[in-house]
Amino acid sequence: MGRQTILALTIGLVLASLCLAAQQPNFSGEWLMDRDRSFGMPGNMQQTMTVNQTGDQIEIETRLIQPENERTVKDSYTLDGKEREFTPQTQPNAQPAKGKRTANWLPNRKGILVNEVTTSETDKGPVTSQVTRKWTLSTDGELIIDMYIDNQRGSFETKRIFKKK
Repeated sequence: MGRQTILALTIGLVLASLCLAAQQPNFSGEWLMDRDRSFGMPGNMQQTMTVNQTGDQIEIETRLIQPENERTVKDSYTLDGKEREFTPQTQPNAQPAKGKRTANWLPNRKGILVNEVTTSETDKGPVTSQVTRKWTLSTDGELIIDMYIDNQRGSFETKRIFKKK
């Protein structure tokens, strides 16, 4: 191969890499839940999130606001598909829980998928829950979090739609 062919191939690979990187969503920002378009949570709950994303690391601070209380939950995801132990945030006065989590990019890096299995000890024995979260950005720039929950009470789905502040 000649120098011009190698140069053309190199430029093509660099441009293809830049196009793929441009398609990867960045979830960073301050987000306010659109209560009217979201479902599957207490009717009087409002939620805001601050998300900081650096590459494959996402840090989240969520404020859950209800008339009778307000609490802040901090969490993080490492998007490498490796199973990690984590301590789930529980409701006040709830039994402590232990969990394992994997987080990775969806195909073509169009969003993320987080799978969690948590176990808490109760007076009736251990209780296990499985939660799957799918994060995507809409074409309008809204953050959409679909959540699927399976536990001893059944299977549930929630959808939270956030607008950037």
